[in-house]
Amino acid sequence: MSVILASSSPRRKELLSKSVKEFDIMPADIDETVQVGEEPLAYVERMAKEKAMCLIKDNPKDIVIGCDTTVILGNEIMGKPKNDEDAYRMLEKLSDSTHQVLTSVYIHTEQGVFQKTETVDVVFYPLDEEDIKSYIDTKEHQDKAGAYGIQGQGALFVKEISGDYYSIVGFPIGYVNQVMKKVL
Repeated sequence: MSVILASSSPRRKELLSKSVKEFDIMPADIDETVQVGEEPLAYVERMAKEKAMCLIKDNPKDIVIGCDTTVILGNEIMGKPKNDEDAYRMLEKLSDSTHQVLTSVYIHTEQGVFQKTETVDVVFYPLDEEDIKSYIDTKEHQDKAGAYGIQGQGALFVKEISGDYYSIVGFPIGYVNQVMKKVL
């Protein structure tokens, strides 16, 4: 039995290595399009499950971990920015507001399925045009929900958080560790 992380995220890899010494990385190739009328919570939970499920069929006896993180402002799902202009639009909207980061983890094991979704409130300071352009110039926003990474330069925008920091990073390691203690 192996542990498989269905993600290519270096942050998730680093965090999982704190709990599990040996695991495989197999990024899931799925369509991440939001379905018409799909609510943010349903979307993030579906994505985490689909990422795991696409690997389970070829690895039925292994522990497969799928995760998904998205940023929500109001009811708008802010996924990964398409380009720098999209990132600017997102960061401008997040400026001086409170948004939610939803991270869902889906762990498929022979003992059963474990799924948990964390919702974390994040408050941003007001951002001016220079703040946003300078951040976009770092390219850190690429491949990150909501166009920022809290573990990097994006931390400069954060006034406060309420909830699990590691869920904002994209991997609720405390919860994953508790599951791993049960199944390994």
